[in-house]
Order: sequence, then C-alpha cells, then structure tokens
Amino acid sequence: MKTKEIRDLSVEDLQTRRRELRQEGFNLRMQKVGGQLEKPHLIRENRKYLALIETVLSEKTRTVGASK
Repeated sequence: MKTKEIRDLSVEDLQTRRRELRQEGFNLRMQKVGGQLEKPHLIRENRKYLALIETVLSEKTRTVGASK
C-alpha cells in the first residue's frame, strides 16, 4: 500500500488494518522461530506498514480531538 492510500482510509479501517498487521507480524515471528519463514523481508515490511498506519492513525485522532 502506498502512503496516499493509507491516508485516505477512515479511522475504523486503519484500526482494522492495524489489528490485521499485528496478527500477521506475530505469525511471521512464530514462523521465524520455528524455522519455517521463507521470506524474512516480510517481517521488516510488516513493521514498516504498521508504523505508517500508527502514525496516520495518531494524526487523524489528534486532528479530530483538536477540532472538538
């Protein structure tokens, strides 16, 4: 996903995607520990997207809180 696509998502969609990425990250780490991870770059990619979503989510909640 590109940054623009992530910024266009609603807060609910971002929260859902964050939950999915956290679960996926957990599964990737378990595969790594078990020696079954074929694509180790996916762990870094997962962390990158999770951080981006966290950043956008905090920006959106901050602007919503400031406008009240």
